[in-house]
Amino acid sequence: MKNFSFSRAGTAPEAISLISKNSHAKFLGGGTNLIDLMRENIEQPDVLVDVTRLGPSRIEETAEGGVRIGAEVRNTAVANDRLIRQRYPVLSQAILFGASGQIRNMATVGGNLMQRTRCYYFYDKASRCNKRDPGAGCDAIDGFNRIHAILGASEHCIATHPSDMCVALAALGATIHVDGPGGPRAIAFDDFHKLPGDTPHIETALLPGELITAVELAPLPFASRSMYRKVRDRASYAFALASVAAAIEIEGGRIRNVRLALGGVATKPWRAFEAERVLAGAEATEESFLRAAAAEVAGARGYRDNGFKIELAKRTIASALNELARREAKQ
Repeated sequence: MKNFSFSRAGTAPEAISLISKNSHAKFLGGGTNLIDLMRENIEQPDVLVDVTRLGPSRIEETAEGGVRIGAEVRNTAVANDRLIRQRYPVLSQAILFGASGQIRNMATVGGNLMQRTRCYYFYDKASRCNKRDPGAGCDAIDGFNRIHAILGASEHCIATHPSDMCVALAALGATIHVDGPGGPRAIAFDDFHKLPGDTPHIETALLPGELITAVELAPLPFASRSMYRKVRDRASYAFALASVAAAIEIEGGRIRNVRLALGGVATKPWRAFEAERVLAGAEATEESFLRAAAAEVAGARGYRDNGFKIELAKRTIASALNELARREAKQ
């Protein structure tokens, strides 16, 4: 691991000032991903700025009836919060499915948003990886790519985004609040994570020196009837092969509102806009769910080892929606 200096910021302006002085500085939250990357010499910052003590760690109701979550709040606190469990259970479930208790106790909301891929080739410095070394090439495309993306990929990168929490936030249409040298601004969740395109090393919409300060969830009454379904190789904290965050509202046998997002299959947390479009106003039947799922993955591309994810994603979408529809019918 490269030697680095360490600073602890007491306020957001202080943190922004400290990191703006060095282009090779990084904010440090729980460190559950960043420290691993530093050990592997993938990340080599000159300076770490601790941002876990910028103020009270809060989850609070907004005046509009939504919820605002401070970026430094630990994942365990989010998963166990009464408001989150009642109004947005999909978020609580995604976090609980995502990692062990020890990791949840350390990981922060802001840090979770900034997670980097778990692609084998990204972690292996002997391999070519455009995300790690722009212009080097991508060994995953012709290599062992069972865990890689079928949606949102490019000829330069097919790495998946690893977060479970972010899949739930994508479905809920969260807003990310940031502060930086240019002042505060808000970023729609779907705009926060970037598709790889020609620049897979540019992963988020953050500008230099910007700090995530909070995540805000808008009021979404039917999200109280939401769920997270995750398919993985083992039950104990494996990364998703395919996952679905889903919320649905059914009235008179037809779908009045629906939110869907996918994990484990795309290069960013994937809001399933096409499936939502197909489901709007449709009958709440398994046939409709399968049709919507097929529409969402119509443009998917499988590679040598991950083509199975196309069918897996379809079945996982339909399974989650069927479960929610059964729950609705019982109420």
